[in-house]
Amino acid sequence: MSTLIEGTWDDSRAIAASTFSTLKSEKLPVGECIGRSLAVDARSLVDLPTYATSAMDGYAVAGAGPWKIIGEVKAGLPMKEVLLDGQAVGIATGAVIPQGVFGVLRWEDAKVDENILSGDVIKDQDIRPPAHECIAGDVLVTAGTLLNPAMIGLLAAAGLDEIDVVVKPRVALVLLGDEIVLSGIPRDGLVRDALGPQLPGWLHAMGAEVIDSLYISDQLDLVIDSLKKACESADIVVTTGGTAQGPRDYLHGALDAIGAEILVDTVKVRPGHPMLLAKKGSTAILGLPGNPQSAIVALASLGQPVIASQLGQAQKTLKYVISASDLTAPADFTRLIIGNLIDGKFHIAPYLGSAMLRGLAHSQGFGIVTQEFTSAGEQIRWLDLPA
Repeated sequence: MSTLIEGTWDDSRAIAASTFSTLKSEKLPVGECIGRSLAVDARSLVDLPTYATSAMDGYAVAGAGPWKIIGEVKAGLPMKEVLLDGQAVGIATGAVIPQGVFGVLRWEDAKVDENILSGDVIKDQDIRPPAHECIAGDVLVTAGTLLNPAMIGLLAAAGLDEIDVVVKPRVALVLLGDEIVLSGIPRDGLVRDALGPQLPGWLHAMGAEVIDSLYISDQLDLVIDSLKKACESADIVVTTGGTAQGPRDYLHGALDAIGAEILVDTVKVRPGHPMLLAKKGSTAILGLPGNPQSAIVALASLGQPVIASQLGQAQKTLKYVISASDLTAPADFTRLIIGNLIDGKFHIAPYLGSAMLRGLAHSQGFGIVTQEFTSAGEQIRWLDLPA
C-alpha cells in the first residue's frame, strides 16, 4: 500500500478502517461480556419460551366453566398431572401450563366462591406458546455487535453460559516531549501533560485497553527504542507529538528505522493536520499531534476506525444534522468543529483553538465541515465522541 500524503479526511479514515484485521477471540462467562464485541454469531441453545407458560397471574382452566379449583402451579414447579375438564389450578406468571388447559383466566376477572371458579375465558387466553420468541439454533446476536445488558440477558435466557468475544486491542502509549511535566504547577516554559491522563479514558470508551504508558524525551534513539518495545506487545501504539517535520520531530525517522510502513502522512483537516498512521507487522502506529485538541481529533478520525476494525465491528456511519450557525472551513480542507447537538441542531462550543481543551471538555462531538462556507440551516455530518 502506498503512503497517502496529505490526503482528504475521508480517504485517510477509509485507510484506517480497512487496513487492520479482527483480533483473536476469547471465551468469557456471559455476565462479564457487557460492552464487549461478539466474535461469532450467538445462537440460542433452546426454544424460547422452552415451555408453554402463563402470561398472567390467574387460573389455568380445562374445558367449560364453572371449574373446581384443585390446587396451584408455581413458577419452576410444573404440574405433572393432566388437568381434566371442569378443573382449574391457580397459576403464577411464568409457570408452566399443565396439559389439558383451555386458557388462563386472570385473577382480577375471576369470581371465586369457596373452591368454585367462574368467569369468561377464550381458548389459549394469556398462554405464551413455546418457541414463540425463537427456536433452538436461531441467531440472536450477530458477530461484531457491541453487547448491551439486554443482549446479555437474552443470551443467558437462551442457555449460553459462555460466549466468544473479541479481545480488547492492547494499546501502548509513547508520549513525547521535553516540555512536559507530570504534576504540580508548570514553570519556566514547561506545560502540564494533558494527554497522558485522558487518552486511556478515550481508548477504553472505544473498546481498547492501555497496557503501557511511557514518557520519553525528544531524542531519536529513545523514540526508536520505545517504538520497538511497544510494537512487541501492543496491537496499537499511540504516540503524541513529533508528527510534523520540525528539527525536533523524530517520529518519521524512528518509523523508518524500525521498518514501519507509513499509511497516512498528514491529513487535510483542521485541527489535527499533522496526524499520522503507520503499521509494523499487524501493529497499528497512530501518531497524534502534540496540541491537545488536535490529538483528540486525530484519535477520533483515525484511531476509532482502527479499533473498530480490530474488534470486528461495523464502521460508524456518520449521520447528518442541521447547523445552527454559519460555518467555514479552509479551502480543500475538512474542518472538525467541537460542539453539541441541541434539539437536533449542531451548536459550536467555545474555545476552538487546537491547543485548548475547555471547549472539548463540554462537547459531545464534532461537526464535520467540508465546504468553505456552510450556511445556518444546512446539513453537515456529525462525529460523536465515545461516552
